[in-house]
Order: sequence, then structure tokens, then C-alpha cells
Amino acid sequence: MLSKADTHVHTYYSGTTHYKALRFPESVTSPEEQVDAARRNGMSVVCITDHDSTMGGFKALEYGRRFDDIDVVVGEEIMTSDGEVIGLWLNEQIEPGMTAEETIDEIRSQGGIVIAPHPFSFYVNCLKHRIFNLDIDGIEVINGGHVDPWTNNYAMGCYKSNAKRWAQIGASDAHSTRTAGFTWTEFSGQGEDDLRKAILEKTTVACGHPSPVFTQTQWSIEVVQGGQKMIWDSIFGRLKDDPENPLVVKTKNLTRSSKALALVGGFVYCCPPVPFIATWLSTNWLKKKATDLRRLLRRTYDY
Repeated sequence: MLSKADTHVHTYYSGTTHYKALRFPESVTSPEEQVDAARRNGMSVVCITDHDSTMGGFKALEYGRRFDDIDVVVGEEIMTSDGEVIGLWLNEQIEPGMTAEETIDEIRSQGGIVIAPHPFSFYVNCLKHRIFNLDIDGIEVINGGHVDPWTNNYAMGCYKSNAKRWAQIGASDAHSTRTAGFTWTEFSGQGEDDLRKAILEKTTVACGHPSPVFTQTQWSIEVVQGGQKMIWDSIFGRLKDDPENPLVVKTKNLTRSSKALALVGGFVYCCPPVPFIATWLSTNWLKKKATDLRRLLRRTYDY
């Protein structure tokens, strides 16, 4: 039988990110919600890979033990000095900031598997052509968060030009349940042991497509509104202490002026048609940048 796995999923344990002066949560989705979504989407395996943290993965693993139709794998998307690396089947958190080689050695020391996420992204830190010189088990050839016409196509081209060098991986990179389920890795068998075997034997197949742009807009509104709710709860003393939740810790440490600015900025962003205009502008920028990269590639190799 053939089964589905999502090898790249985020929860609110991924913390916050920023764009210029703006700062917002990576995700406001709990580990439990991502496990439930994976079950609804027919996944046999879901890998929780928060940014520089395994806490969400262990929470999801504990929650997932009550179900017999899905396995949960603890992973981590680790920021190295050379770009992001995913480690799967981890026993403990790996600290960010090391070189890719050092990080991979740490993953191997835990008996883990190494995946290169979105290896040729032009707007997310990634390994790019360093994948050819590193001990990597698989590369994402379909990343569900990359709607641009460059990242996945170039990765698939590299995979096809180096057949059986890596396992091909399809993953949602979902930071919300709204963007999950559109991309997955197909493998023979069922459960995490068969997935691991298929990756090592390089028999996996990347399936699906990036999540629709509209769902990405929904995710952006979701994180802004989720962040605003936490700020309101903090202002009125309703935000419960949770030292393990990075969003709670961040919100409680905000100054009053920062909270006020965040509330105003979030309100403006969520007012239609602002989020849809922002999505249209970003999508067009991605298309233009991808076109520029293709032209540069043609000029460089004269084809």
C-alpha cells in the first residue's frame, strides 16, 4: 500500500519572525491542531519541525499516541550559518548557529535523517548548491509554502539531474492548518518506520502542489489576529503564564507602546482589502523575481 507523510509542519513553538519593522508570529497553531489536521488530510505520518525547537514536536508526539491512524515524528528546522536544515527523528533540540556540517553531525549523532528544505528559495535562508557537498538524505522538490515558479521547479530539475542521489520530498511547510494537506510525500507501506526506510532507500515520491495563494492570505490574517488577541488578553490580565510558549513570553515582555503599535498595525492589515492587496503585491514580486532568475540562468549558460 501507499501512504502519505507531511515532513515539514510548524506550530506556535516556531516563535516569531519579522519583515523590516514588522514582527508577527510564525504560527498560532498548536501541535495538537496540526496532528488533527494531518489526520483529516489522510497523512500516515506527520513531522513537526518548528524553527530551532523540538518542544512542539514532543507535545505533538505525546498527543498523537492516542491515535492508531497516524505516527508523529519529532523534527526541527535548524538555522545554520549556511542556511536551514531539517532533522527528523530527533531525541533533543539542536542549537542553531552552527555550520551545516556541524548541524548534520549533530542530527546523525541522534540517529536522525537530514532533509534540505526549500533548497533553492530566493527569499528564505537555504542551502542552495551546498546540497551537493553535504551528507543529505532528501531534498524538498515541492515545498507547499513556495508559490513562486522558481524554487520548486529548480529543485526538481536538480533532483532529476542527479537521480537517486537524494530522496525526493514533498512537504507542506504549513504554519497553519489552512495551508496543510496540499503537498505530501508518498511512500510504500505505512507509519514512520516505512517512511524512514523509503527515505533512506530513496523511493519516496513528492506529490501535490503549493498551497493556494488564498490560503496563504488566510494564514497571514490568522497570525495577525492571533497575535492581537494575545496582546488584548495581556493588557486586561487574561493572558495566562506559559513559559514554554514563546508567543506568550514575547507578548508579556512587550512594552505598552509596542503593544499599542502592534494593535494599530494589525487592525490596519486585517481591514479589507489590505491583506488581499498585500498578497497581490507579494505574489507579483515573486513572479518577477523568478522571471529575472530564469533570464539570468539562460544568459549564464547561453540557452
